[in-house]
This record gives sequence, C-alpha cells and structure tokens, in this order.
Amino acid sequence: MKTIPRRRFVQISLALAGVLPLSACGLLVVGGTAATTAVVATDRRTAGEQVDDQTIELRVASEMNKAFGDKARVLATAYAGRVLLVGDVPTEADRQQAEAITKTIPKVQKIDNYIRVGDITPLSVRTNDTWLTSLVKAEMVKTKEVPSRTIKITTERGVVYLMGKVTGEEGQRAGIVASSVKGVNKVVKLFQTVSRESILAEPGVPSSSQPAPVTDSSSTSTTSDSDVQTMPIK
Repeated sequence: MKTIPRRRFVQISLALAGVLPLSACGLLVVGGTAATTAVVATDRRTAGEQVDDQTIELRVASEMNKAFGDKARVLATAYAGRVLLVGDVPTEADRQQAEAITKTIPKVQKIDNYIRVGDITPLSVRTNDTWLTSLVKAEMVKTKEVPSRTIKITTERGVVYLMGKVTGEEGQRAGIVASSVKGVNKVVKLFQTVSRESILAEPGVPSSSQPAPVTDSSSTSTTSDSDVQTMPIK
C-alpha cells in the first residue's frame, strides 16, 4: 500500500476537521450526517435562507443578552428573514429597543414584535409552552397535507405562533390543527403565502372541535401589512 506523505496527511486531516462540525449542525441534519439533502428538500427555504435564519437567531440572542442581561427574556425565531420576537421586558422602551436592535442584524427583512411588557414568565409556564409546541408538532405530522417540515412553531404563554411558506389552504389547515390542541389559548399565523402551483399542494381542511382563536398575520408577495386580518376559526 502506498504511504501518504506526512504533509499530505496533515492537510487531509485539517480539511476533515472543518467539514465534520458542519455535519453535526441541527439545522442541516435530521437523524444523522447523511440527511443534509433531505432537510433542504423538505424545507421550502433555500439552504442559504436556513443558514441565514440560524445566524439571525444566534445574533439576536447574543445582542439581547448584551442589552438586557438577566432583567429581560427575549427570544427570536427566524424564517426566511422574517423574525418573530417573544418574551418579557420590564418597560415599553425596552420592548422598542429590542426591536431596534433586531433591525440592525444583517438579513432581517421583517419583524413581528410580540414581546410582552411585564415580569419574566415563570419556568413552569415556559415548560408548559415547550410541551404545547411538541403536541402541536405531533398533530401536524399526523395531519395529511400539512407541510409540517417547513413550519416553525413557537409557543409563548399558551399562544402558538406559526411561521413558514404555505399555500392559503395549508395555512388554514395548520391553524385549525394548532388551535385544536388542548391547552392552546390562541394561534397567530405569520405565514408567507405562496401559490399552490409552486409547490403542487392539494386543498382540504380537517375538522376540529372547540378550537382556539386564530390571528392571521400572514403575508404574500402581493399584499401589504395593511391587509393583515384576524380570522376566527369556527
């Protein structure tokens, strides 16, 4: 067997060292290092958008920690450059400051500021929010024609926020599914509505009983913020 020169061996080792950490990234991997393509294929964001969104979330977390330390709790969820802010801050001025800081972060295109002014939410409530998020995710996975892999779910004090690229019918179905989960107080849709033809989706809405109210703050390429409306689900 031909021996690899020591210098060449070191070069190969360094190259592998730079690649392997990327394979462990939760954003790009599902179930193992060979699943990168699968995630990109099932998420309607481009690979670049996925990386940008993860970077935005990390930057917001870092900047909020610098600005507020332990006196506030501000969390960001990004989808294709649209950023959802939730959490708790002491004053309205702090709430506005958090939004202003987020606007300075590269690749941020739109901000939905749902930060609450008040005391930091108790751990017990936050734990329940995490549980509700897992329940909503599970229900979406089980529901036919709901693109669960491209929908981001954030729960804050019992309010479920939905983000993603969906058709109008998919967004309606997703809202119904989320609002039907026991313990959910309200559903806020922050979807980017895309055409059915672009993703070959089929219509259809599942039934539900006693749903939570749904606020629709979704956007399309042809509508403006003034078109945002509240849509109750019966």
